[in-house]
Amino acid sequence: MLNAEDIAQRVRAYQPSADLDLLRKAYAFAERAHEGQKRKSGEPYFVHPASVAGIITDLRLDHASVCAGLLHDVVEDTLATKKDIEREFGAEIAELVDGVTKLSQINFVSKEDKQAENFRKMVVAMSRDIRVLLVKLCDRVDNMRTMEHMKPEAQERIARETMEIYAPLANRLGIMKFKSELEDLSFKYLEPDGYAEVSEAVATTQKERDRYIADVVKTLSSRLAGQGFAADVSGRAKHLYSIWRKMKANQVGLEAVHDIIAFRILVESVSDCYATLGVVHSKWTPIPGRFKDYIALPKPNMYQSLHTTVIGPGRERIEIQIRTHEMHKVADAGIAAHWKYKERAAGGGGGNAGGVDASDEARFGWLRQLMQWQKDLKDPAEFLEGVKVDLFQDEVYVFTPKGEVRVFPRGATPIDFAYQIHSELGNRITGARVNGKIEPLRYKMRNGDVIEVMTSTTQQPSKDWLEFCATTSARSKIRNFLRTEQREKSLKLGKELLEREFARASISLPKLLKNDNELRHALEQLKIGNVEELFVSIGYGKLDPKAVVTTVAPPDPNGKDTPPASLKEGALEGLVRKVTKRDEGGIRLNGIDDVLVRYAKCCNPLPGDDILGFITRGRGVTIHRRGCTKAFDTDPERRVEISWDSKAKINRTVQLKVVTANRPGILANVSHTFSTQGINIAEANCRAGDDGRAVNVFTFMCSDLSQLKVVMKALQKVTGVVEVERA
Repeated sequence: MLNAEDIAQRVRAYQPSADLDLLRKAYAFAERAHEGQKRKSGEPYFVHPASVAGIITDLRLDHASVCAGLLHDVVEDTLATKKDIEREFGAEIAELVDGVTKLSQINFVSKEDKQAENFRKMVVAMSRDIRVLLVKLCDRVDNMRTMEHMKPEAQERIARETMEIYAPLANRLGIMKFKSELEDLSFKYLEPDGYAEVSEAVATTQKERDRYIADVVKTLSSRLAGQGFAADVSGRAKHLYSIWRKMKANQVGLEAVHDIIAFRILVESVSDCYATLGVVHSKWTPIPGRFKDYIALPKPNMYQSLHTTVIGPGRERIEIQIRTHEMHKVADAGIAAHWKYKERAAGGGGGNAGGVDASDEARFGWLRQLMQWQKDLKDPAEFLEGVKVDLFQDEVYVFTPKGEVRVFPRGATPIDFAYQIHSELGNRITGARVNGKIEPLRYKMRNGDVIEVMTSTTQQPSKDWLEFCATTSARSKIRNFLRTEQREKSLKLGKELLEREFARASISLPKLLKNDNELRHALEQLKIGNVEELFVSIGYGKLDPKAVVTTVAPPDPNGKDTPPASLKEGALEGLVRKVTKRDEGGIRLNGIDDVLVRYAKCCNPLPGDDILGFITRGRGVTIHRRGCTKAFDTDPERRVEISWDSKAKINRTVQLKVVTANRPGILANVSHTFSTQGINIAEANCRAGDDGRAVNVFTFMCSDLSQLKVVMKALQKVTGVVEVERA
């Protein structure tokens, strides 16, 4: 375990003006606060905060961040409070500890809305001070390194949220060493068999690979020295998870995976980078299409380098990365390499010490985008969908006709391009000229494309556009347009329906609207904010117009014209109580268990899935899986919270897409796996592709989500199966 002096000397090496006495005080305070506490391994708990502080010094963060690392669990796990931290160490460190404490309480594997809201908190915290997220990442790295003593279910849960959230965030922050390590550690617990297979294969070929690396390094070093370049050359195998993905994608063993060795050349200047590339290509033949220039077009996470793949010695494919020493610091530590220390003024706080420096602001457009989404996207599930689509995907770089570079997630189309320029341009797009050639709206943009948008004044967004646009901002703007249009139609329909019902009851709607007292009383009884919401609720089918009549003109004491009992219960419950016996759907709405339901075909929900209901006029409640993209297209005002009825026993149709290698006998093995699980395939659609793979969609009946998971795990173990997912 690192002691206080070890940590202090590490910080002094890169921040000579750091307050080392405060750091030593934080070490002693945390050690005393955690005294007597043990980790799962049995070692003293304080070993963890000390290790986190050590990892923070590896990133060369300021002394306030190191103090926060030492104190990050004190508020959560001991009797100390935020006020205690502020009194002892100042407001800046107290705010950092408070931010990390809140992030530590986030459980990402939870209900979709809760997961999204927790991620929203993280976005707000990291926008205030990016150091909060950096300290949390260091905390997660140490936890992943020491997870062997936890229960298997906890290991899987933590590894999954690390793979889905923290590793991509490390990538976005440009901290590639964290990204690779977190992916490998998550891989170890999520795919133990695959991890063991790759580890064993890599270890078996270690000596041979080391000799090969030494030979290539020697050849490159001598050749570059002969040309007058001062270059540092090194080589290494790529990390285990990236190798496993290649093996899985191509259904081959390690021996058949190309370019698993990467070489790095560090030179003095940008001009040396390009000159070194020429030396490499003059020695070994480059592979067409495998050259990437991230110096001229840096990645959004600040990464800069030249990448080329060549046919090296022994006809082996090798990847070579060429960059300057400064670029390498950024590639290794990302945002931390660009840290701008803002020393605290005497007697003042460092409240903005973790903000992004103005000169670096352009590098963090993704962070500003996240902040914008968390403000604009009120629907939690839609917000999380946007994060996963836009934040954690590979990018493509395209150009405007004026030569400006625009960055999009892979799979983006001209619709995304148009909406990024301006909302009105997006609403009017009819097509695009791509490199001078007219392409449809479905065209997926590629690196280097020059995009020119074509428009028409009569064009309007269509629901179909949601099928092939990729960015959250474009989807959000299309949905807002469609919802506004739908709302206007519902408002008009609701008013017509209410006028008709009032006419039957011989009541004047215009007179009611003019009578403030009567109108206010009616709206209060119906729990509706204003007249417009009243019309919209009726138009959507959330409120029966008869309920409004009953509220305005209650039946007389003799019981004449008594409204149906269903309306006395409340408008919403009355609308959905359509049948008198338990529906075979097994759905409960606000305690009602005899609800008329229909299941959305877009996502085929199963008992056990998290679900949402949407009131559909005349058809009860439509059930979607929570997170279904089609559900986001439906107005949130029509949404109702529902749950599965645990007493109901039902079988539902479900589809699995199974991607396999296109080889003889594979279909028989897959079918046999279904049979051994007691599943009868109702329909199979199998299609072989030109890439040596086959895509098979199987339709069958399934009782619940747990049975489906068992089937999917069994299929994933079949030799030749590449991917299994719900269709």
